[in-house]
Amino acid sequence: MARETAVAMPKLEKDYPRIVVTPPGPKAKRIIAKDKEWSSPSYIKEYPLVAAGGRGAMVEDVDGNRYIDWMAGIAVSATGYAHPKVTKAVQDAAAKFLHICGTDFYYESMADLCETLARVSPGKGKKRVFLTNSGTEAVEGAVKLARSHTKRPYIISFNGAFHGRSYAAITLSASKVKYKAGFGPLLPGVIHMPFDDPYRAPFDPREIDRVFHQIVSPSEVAAVIMEPIQGEGGYVMPRPEFIRMWRKICDQHGILLIFDEIQSGVGRTGHMWACEHYGVDPDVLLTAKGLGSGMPIGGIIAKESVMTWPRGSHGTTFGGNPVCCAAALATIDLVENGLAANAAKVGAKLIAGLRRLQLKHECIGDVRGVGLMIGIEFVTDRATKEPDHQLVVDLEQLAFTKGLLLLSCGKSTIRVAPPLVLTDYDAEKGLEILDECLTELKGKKNGKKK
Repeated sequence: MARETAVAMPKLEKDYPRIVVTPPGPKAKRIIAKDKEWSSPSYIKEYPLVAAGGRGAMVEDVDGNRYIDWMAGIAVSATGYAHPKVTKAVQDAAAKFLHICGTDFYYESMADLCETLARVSPGKGKKRVFLTNSGTEAVEGAVKLARSHTKRPYIISFNGAFHGRSYAAITLSASKVKYKAGFGPLLPGVIHMPFDDPYRAPFDPREIDRVFHQIVSPSEVAAVIMEPIQGEGGYVMPRPEFIRMWRKICDQHGILLIFDEIQSGVGRTGHMWACEHYGVDPDVLLTAKGLGSGMPIGGIIAKESVMTWPRGSHGTTFGGNPVCCAAALATIDLVENGLAANAAKVGAKLIAGLRRLQLKHECIGDVRGVGLMIGIEFVTDRATKEPDHQLVVDLEQLAFTKGLLLLSCGKSTIRVAPPLVLTDYDAEKGLEILDECLTELKGKKNGKKK
């Protein structure tokens, strides 16, 4: 059967969002039915979006509906859709060769990407890079590296953390029980501690004394792993003193500090890395998601003094694939030359607009974040801060029908993590749709009360 092609992409911002048929339309319904028949039941599928293409921060579905994208495929489509520079880099690389295995052989794009990631990573001194297929693979490798380098068994992670779906990653994670349920026994030697949540539960430093006196000696801890801004846990941005405190503790006890920047890195916060907002450098930094603008690639970036595992002790068949390396190099170039600055500029306007909506809508308990990594937390009551999970579910679905793509995280937070090419129009129109949705949902809620 011949493939259906999407209709022509818009030439003007005014061409979107537009809903020409109530989603899911007839073509979307056919594809959804096939997917439900044959795909794993483990997939979530937030709402019936069937993408056919896109440009910039616009996504078009198979029925011709066009949406403003505020979620970027979970913070992955950093340079938006069909960016000509990234597309050409992928096409040129694919025309040469698709694979040769970087673990065993050499090629220029892999060497270039390792050098580039080492150069743009935070902190002084030489770095070394191991390329992976994904973020969760970077996490797995980082655990191996930390234990190998320190000869210590324990890892400290944090409540609310999300580090991926493989075994070490789900053990380190503590954002939702469903990610672990039924998969035990998990990785031994992982200790969870409270994260600093300025809105709900600021960190109590006495927790450190409790853990180091009652649970584990710091001399047995290989690494502390944290997201400088938590992603799946609710887009929680800790206070700078929390991050700086852990850097000091790690230095005191010879513990490695690992920053999981899989979601927060590559320009999303207005800097190349979120940790730059705190002035703290890690020993190991993990990247993926937006690194390849949608191509599957990640990396472990470590101080040369830390990346001491011996030849052959860690490897990968597909990590650092030449086509993915080309996409990553193009992405980093775009981020360094305008997109990080755009994230800071448009992100500031978005935060200001969201805080205006917070004054209007009592259901918005908190607006937080930096750049284009913003969390909007919804509550049933501002005084009690009771999470309003159902409102978030309803808001996601309603916004979808009006041409705005949203995605939740935490208990009741909408994450705003659009492509870094987001324009003022995309921000302002999205705020308009969000306002309209909240007003409509409030009306329905008040109607039910009557």
